[in-house]
Amino acid sequence: MEYDDKRIEEAVLALLATFSFDNGNAWKGFDFETMSRLHEQGLISNPVNKSKSIWLTPEGLERGRQIADRLFGVRTQVEHVSGSDT
Repeated sequence: MEYDDKRIEEAVLALLATFSFDNGNAWKGFDFETMSRLHEQGLISNPVNKSKSIWLTPEGLERGRQIADRLFGVRTQVEHVSGSDT
């Protein structure tokens, strides 16, 4: 699947704005409460450690890819038109 960079940029900007404080100051990392909830659902490894990265579980990776395809996928005009007729 090819992804629409503009939609990804907009989603990242929306997340930064959502978790901003002090009139626009935002941490570069994701909100730890959200990360903890994803961990509790079994979608990522435990985010509470010294590592700067996490691992997606197989279920989390598959679900994340499905969501990315739905939100950011670039579809041809033919796919878009035929999908809207149903």
